[in-house]
Amino acid sequence: MSRYFEKGREPVSSYTHFWGALASALGTLALAARSLHNGTGGMVLAGVVLFGLSLVALYSASSIYHYALGAASKVRRLRKLDHAMIYVLIAGSYTPLCVKFMDPAKLPVFLGAMWAMAAAGILLKLLWLDAPRWLGTLLYLALGWAIVVDLPAFAAMPAACLGLVAAGGVCYSLGAMLYMLKWPNLSERWGFHELFHLFILAGSACHFAAVFFFVA
Repeated sequence: MSRYFEKGREPVSSYTHFWGALASALGTLALAARSLHNGTGGMVLAGVVLFGLSLVALYSASSIYHYALGAASKVRRLRKLDHAMIYVLIAGSYTPLCVKFMDPAKLPVFLGAMWAMAAAGILLKLLWLDAPRWLGTLLYLALGWAIVVDLPAFAAMPAACLGLVAAGGVCYSLGAMLYMLKWPNLSERWGFHELFHLFILAGSACHFAAVFFFVA
């Protein structure tokens, strides 16, 4: 790890998600290029780019927040942004998959509901940042697993794609459980929060692979 990140408030968390932000930026370009090359159409192109930008937003906000030094009020504002971006990523991850595979008759309602719930979650974080940890975690999980509410609507999704989406969901969910339980703490440097960040990266990688190979 570079000496720059060692100066941060939470160096490992900031460092890992810095690389997540950089990889996401490059990945967004790759998604756009692949979609244009394959002629997927404007809706799919917009969906994959939105997904990529939601990854960039989450990992950038996270890296900046976990590095931030200075006044508590500044750190608190960055924490609000960091937590709010989780909802953006969840809805952003659903968007390209819905556009590509969902029954067009159900698409506006399902996707509209996803973004409405994400907006409500963002508002909750902005107004009640110190809500119980379990409540925030359950809201993330409920929104993230919304696909099971109407799984037949995604019948056109290839099995391999569904497997990657499910694997990503499992990674995110395991990370969320570590975050909620504040466990395990392997060492002073590698606590539950740092491990949580690795699970989030793994979940994003699975979903990126699903979008890159089966949507773009």
